[in-house]
Amino acid sequence: MGLYTELPVRHSPLITIVDTTHLLTFGKGGCAGCIIASRLSDADATLSILVIESGKNNYELPIVTHLGFWFTHLAPGNDYTRILQGPKSKQLSGRQAAVPIGHILGGGTSINMAMYSRAVRSDLDSWKAPGWSADELLPYMKKFETYHGPGPRDRHGYDGPIQVSGTSFRAPKLENDFINALGELGWPEIEDINTLDNINGVMRAVRYVDPKGRRQDVAHMYLHPRLQDGKHPNLHVLVESQVERVLFEGQKVSGVVYRPNPAFQPKTTPSQENSRVVKARRMVIISAGSLGTPQLLERSGVGDLQILKKAGVPVVAEVPGVGHNYDDHNSMMYPYYSDIPPEESMDGLNSGRVKPEELIARGDGILGWNSVDAQAKLRPTDADVASLGPEFQEAWNREFANVPNKPFMIMSPVSGFPFDPSLAPIPGQYMSLVTFSLYPFSRGHIHITGPGIDDPVDFDPGLLTDAQNLDIKNQIWAYKKQREIARRMGVCRGEVSAFHPTFPPGSKARIETGTETLEYSEEDDRIIEQFIHDHVDSTWHPIGTCKLAPREKLGVVDSALSVYGVQGLKIADMSIPPHNIGANLANTAMMIGEKAADIFIQELGLGEK
Repeated sequence: MGLYTELPVRHSPLITIVDTTHLLTFGKGGCAGCIIASRLSDADATLSILVIESGKNNYELPIVTHLGFWFTHLAPGNDYTRILQGPKSKQLSGRQAAVPIGHILGGGTSINMAMYSRAVRSDLDSWKAPGWSADELLPYMKKFETYHGPGPRDRHGYDGPIQVSGTSFRAPKLENDFINALGELGWPEIEDINTLDNINGVMRAVRYVDPKGRRQDVAHMYLHPRLQDGKHPNLHVLVESQVERVLFEGQKVSGVVYRPNPAFQPKTTPSQENSRVVKARRMVIISAGSLGTPQLLERSGVGDLQILKKAGVPVVAEVPGVGHNYDDHNSMMYPYYSDIPPEESMDGLNSGRVKPEELIARGDGILGWNSVDAQAKLRPTDADVASLGPEFQEAWNREFANVPNKPFMIMSPVSGFPFDPSLAPIPGQYMSLVTFSLYPFSRGHIHITGPGIDDPVDFDPGLLTDAQNLDIKNQIWAYKKQREIARRMGVCRGEVSAFHPTFPPGSKARIETGTETLEYSEEDDRIIEQFIHDHVDSTWHPIGTCKLAPREKLGVVDSALSVYGVQGLKIADMSIPPHNIGANLANTAMMIGEKAADIFIQELGLGEK
């Protein structure tokens, strides 16, 4: 099959040249890129297509196909995730925000928690781009899925390559307890919060897992079948290789320079003079994600003039928006002691008390589970908004009040301890409530500092940097609400104190159990605020660094996903959404892949044959 760690090519002294007639080169084998390559390979058998992935092949790796191992992909030093860190920040109490990035074929879909979570209508309509409204994008959401969950049939797909199901395992005690507690606070159970319109309630989770528990990543569901069926000799995948820059002849794209990824080469292999060139006659598509794509553009001479000049990169096209507008959901995780049965918890597997090989040997259903059985998309009440102060009220009136289907926060229960298991105070069972804000007001950036792929990166996610502290107020509200929910849950046995604010003696916020209304003084609010500064982090949902918008509004691509100022260069990944979305990102990334494939097929004239 056409999957390589080194292309079978002829050599020259310093570079390798591949003789290409119709070759398309993809900057990374991530979520959207795998879909686009597969759809294009179906459209025309004479079109040569190459996917270049910096990480390893994911084919039939148990740590990928078994969703239950997803926690391990966040552990330092694992092979399938890269961690990009921001600078030490006073807003984070001197900490560095850490953002994990998929480093494996299939991108995030090979390592994420596989939550099925769609954007809402107002998210997509806010892009204000021809062809990209919610109604126009729904067919692409339906195209990639075979949906086994509840909800109206006209909002879901039933014959796509990606299966969506409740999977082979659930933990009903925690799931039901969480849903009932939300109901007591006025948030109902909703059959389907992924219709584009339903929010302000909780849904029993469905996931990108087939009914037998196998992860549905895009590499296994799109690429690998075509690489093995003998019908797609035009499709090739190169793994363990890094795209250094895109090449141009004048303003027209002509290929890419890549190298074997040093992380996977023997220590004795020289890193110098190791570049190769692949020529592309018709199109280059970058799908390297919100953190990789802007760096690749800037190394190629496309970006802000001052940044390129400072980095020593010759200018090909002035596109000031490259690397700006970095956005991410802000996350907090709150663990509690629990009496959840061991067989309904991930604590045994994550702590090492249960051996993975034993679970695999007996085909245990827990391996198809991500420990999250419900997802709530919530909005504050009018009284909640007013309690957060006049600046927050003004922002709410501007951004949310007139958009009733726009959620404010996502909350989910996790059946287990959400951090390094060695930090758990005692062996046993834990539950956690995870919250993340969906539309932060803070923004960051990512830029290169030099022309080489190994030069340091200027990355600052900008967490909690908005001038009016609105993101802090958001998290204060989220903390109080998740605590109210936990206190109403029968499985909860008290807070794990090291991971919660500590209120002073006499505070009316000290009560950990019961349903009586808690009161928070100004001192208590300051304690919560400091705790958030000390612990808030990325939700691993980077977005928006090469946005789809007019060039004069710092846009990088137009509605056909063409990069401004050059010819033949496209972007299709989560760097293009101009605004954040009220959901986990995988669904939108796959939708972008299907929509982009359709655009490129038409542009190349393949749909006319």
